Amino acid sequence: MNNSLFSITHTSKKYGSRARTGTIRTHHGTIKTPAFVPVATKGALKSLTPAQAQDMSVQVSFVNAYHLVVHPSTAVVRAHGSIHEYARMPWPLFSDSGGFQVFSLAQKARRGKLRDGEESILVSLTQEQVVFRSVYDGELITFSPELSMQYQIDIGADMIMAFDECTYYPATHAYTAQALRRTHEWLKRCVVYKNKNKRPDYPQYLYGVVQGGCFEDLRVESAQFVGEQDVDGIAIGGVSVGESKQEMREQVRWVQAHVPHKKPVHLLGVGHTDDILDLVHYGIDTFDCVEPTRLARMGVLLTASNTHESAHRWRWEKIDITSMMYKNDTNHIVSPSQYVGQFTYSYLHHLFKQKELLGYTIATMHNVATMEHLMTRIREDIQNDYI
Repeated sequence: MNNSLFSITHTSKKYGSRARTGTIRTHHGTIKTPAFVPVATKGALKSLTPAQAQDMSVQVSFVNAYHLVVHPSTAVVRAHGSIHEYARMPWPLFSDSGGFQVFSLAQKARRGKLRDGEESILVSLTQEQVVFRSVYDGELITFSPELSMQYQIDIGADMIMAFDECTYYPATHAYTAQALRRTHEWLKRCVVYKNKNKRPDYPQYLYGVVQGGCFEDLRVESAQFVGEQDVDGIAIGGVSVGESKQEMREQVRWVQAHVPHKKPVHLLGVGHTDDILDLVHYGIDTFDCVEPTRLARMGVLLTASNTHESAHRWRWEKIDITSMMYKNDTNHIVSPSQYVGQFTYSYLHHLFKQKELLGYTIATMHNVATMEHLMTRIREDIQNDYI
């Protein structure tokens, strides 16, 4: 465990709030928290070059071990040095363990067509490992706590996740408890392997994952267990998998009082603006979500008004730029990005209607810049004890 990863710069004095600002320091740079973490699943922020991402003030991104194992393989990534060199993303990176994707194969019965017409299926699931068939070529791929750690060591992200079982929703208490015990045993194996197999060039920081589904006793048990292990950060997993927003908030609230105060806390797969605004209150430091970039590729712009006020007073709207109402709109796009702001709504509408790739880029730049602007304001609000 390395206590130099995270430092708290301010804790809100607002009654009942656990919100805080802080700094995460890695070999590849510093992250001001709370921070939004745009998802670069396969080693790319879809439709953006690394230079464009930096122009939008992206501090940190999230890559996924499962997808990089399937293609191009972690050996290919390691041959380039790390994912930072391979993808030319010099800023700090998180990597996911692959657990969510692997268990989706078993628990949600996902199936995908292979090139030869066969079907991709989970081959085996045991306490030791998970074996499944690649959707690309049918090759058997194995994940275990040790292999997930080695994959992530080879990928070279700064902050890596322990291999866990993401429990499906709604699972029974009995099944969730069984999955929780497996996740805890796997965390201990991850810690042992990671501590014995460190990269020689720079440190990586291990996050243990809190699970427990929609059951308070299991969430508290998991938070306490993970917090006692030799981990550098805490991740809260298994939320935003089908439950209501109220249930999601309850799960985070159950955990908040039982995780170590001095360790950074990441909330996996959550990043809607209303969720971020509510959940920083509970001391969440980083959030990852695909929604802003995915919506952008659908022609949906995230916009906010009243941005001169506290972030909680911003009024959010989603603009569908493909709507005919924008065909003749000569107003310039209102955006935190000066680059995006030089274009009109009419022009962006035209690009989407004609399926021009530049449209995806402009919309993605806008949404990413909007999220970064929101997080900047949230940090200011916490510093001022508004949140």
